Amino acid sequence: MTRRAFLSAASASAGGGLVVLACGAAEASAAVPLRGRPRRPRVYNRTEWGAAPPKSKADVVGHAPDRLVVHHTATANTDDCDLDAAFRLSRSIQRYHMGHNGWEDIGEQFTVSRGGHIMEGRNRTLPALAAGGLAVGAQAADHNDHTLGIETEGTYMTELPPAAQLGSLTALLAWLCACYRLDPEQAIVGHRDLNRTSCPGDRLYDYLPRLRDDVARRLGRRPTRLAEPEAPRLALPPAPPPEAIRPYEHGPAVGPRDRAARAAGLAP
Repeated sequence: MTRRAFLSAASASAGGGLVVLACGAAEASAAVPLRGRPRRPRVYNRTEWGAAPPKSKADVVGHAPDRLVVHHTATANTDDCDLDAAFRLSRSIQRYHMGHNGWEDIGEQFTVSRGGHIMEGRNRTLPALAAGGLAVGAQAADHNDHTLGIETEGTYMTELPPAAQLGSLTALLAWLCACYRLDPEQAIVGHRDLNRTSCPGDRLYDYLPRLRDDVARRLGRRPTRLAEPEAPRLALPPAPPPEAIRPYEHGPAVGPRDRAARAAGLAP
């Protein structure tokens, strides 16, 4: 099966505390085998980082995402890496998405700061995950009803994220793959695999095979290396130059597929 083929993911039931959630052990017969249970990362919820109320509650679909989309924020690669800076980042992204883009709330489901702090994004993300579902966001046009987005603070056209950030991104992806019973080789993609964009930056995008391998190791699985370069996932036009990408900008929140999903009551 190629990475372009969508995987079906089993619903997972869960219980947990306010900040980090445990995933249930229920799995369907088609679920990806999982020998290891990755350590749960520390996720700061919306109350902790001071989120503003959304204009409306996010719709929650009762199925798992089949793609975990890696973004970069296209902001400065700051050395201000403490927790307060991470919380300010999430608030600024939310203001931009709601004020400039006119969206109902922050677009992505999670944000990973330069210091490696992980924040919940879209409202209802953590409760939906605990129930094996997806809080529908606005982070990958035409694909919001089946993908979960992760913002990686910074601009990664010519450099990689710092070690702490890569470590937290890896831990978060491993946890999500475990919760949703996803194969990291198939599930972890870059934003440019789905839309016409430079996101998540050339260097971070080129790092994705290594990221998939690292996630697979955390899941107790042997990484899969392709003998030949992978074919493009979608036939997309060339990406715009980096200077054309605004900070926190993901392009249209709603595309044809999203409109169809919204008409069916599955998306905002």
